[in-house]
Amino acid sequence: MSSYNTSLKVTEFIISGLDTNERPLVFGAVILLIFVVSILANITNIFVIIYDKDLHKPMYLLICNLAVVDIIYTSSSSPTMIRVLIAGVKTIPYASCLIQMFAFHLGEVMEMLVLTVMAFDRLLAVGRPFQYNSYLTNKHTFFVTFILWIVGCGFVAVLPAIVIPLPHCSTVLKYAFCNFPSIIRTTCIDPNYYFNIVAIIMFFLLFFTFIFICLSYVGIIWFMKLSSSDKQKMGSTCFSHLISVTCYYCPVFIVTILTRIGVVLTLEARNGLAIGYILGPSLLNPFVYCLRTKEIKNRIISLFKNVMAS
Repeated sequence: MSSYNTSLKVTEFIISGLDTNERPLVFGAVILLIFVVSILANITNIFVIIYDKDLHKPMYLLICNLAVVDIIYTSSSSPTMIRVLIAGVKTIPYASCLIQMFAFHLGEVMEMLVLTVMAFDRLLAVGRPFQYNSYLTNKHTFFVTFILWIVGCGFVAVLPAIVIPLPHCSTVLKYAFCNFPSIIRTTCIDPNYYFNIVAIIMFFLLFFTFIFICLSYVGIIWFMKLSSSDKQKMGSTCFSHLISVTCYYCPVFIVTILTRIGVVLTLEARNGLAIGYILGPSLLNPFVYCLRTKEIKNRIISLFKNVMAS
């Protein structure tokens, strides 16, 4: 009861997770550069896929959806870190912090779900190439995408529902931006109970999606052994997806799961991993799919030539 009586009325939070950085301007400039390039690259992929009717196919629609997720994911936290590091503005309003938390974790969850559906898409393309267009139509792709966003929002809605009723005894966030762990640590209650709840949810999402992706690739390898088709071309369609999966899941497993079973990370290491799995996939994905997907690459080159010629 005493902690509740001494609780604060929070109107804004102070972000202190980047205070130990010895070169904030350099670090902020790097994040700003990656953020701008990531946003431009993802918007380019979206524009090309929407503009070119020949790319209105399930695989490209899924790539377009992944680009939307990456924009939300990186935009949820990067502007705050840039503002703290370059402008020195360390405060963020309470409501804005909650919105940022929701957007960040929505991007986190949606990245898993979209990569999982894309693995299933590749399994169908390799395992049932002749029935692929009847199994996964554009209409089915839009429906699956809509369901993914509903499911993602449903999972993430739990977090503000937990945080909002709790009293706060501090206004200092020890992390680099607003996420659930940083906000829950400012409350007057023991955070371990809520951390365990979220860890269970994340454990379910991570392992369900990751195991499904792994099983999909077991099936892909099996069908490739049986198929007499061009295995190099079939493997190329999957390699881009594998890069995205590896880049995202490795740091997420370390931060979300291993820290719950006893692995101790310093604040700097935790912030570094978090920044890595936010900016890494958002920057890498558009270039991977642009450079390794012939149709998208050719369309971008064609648009660039037209712009230069005019």
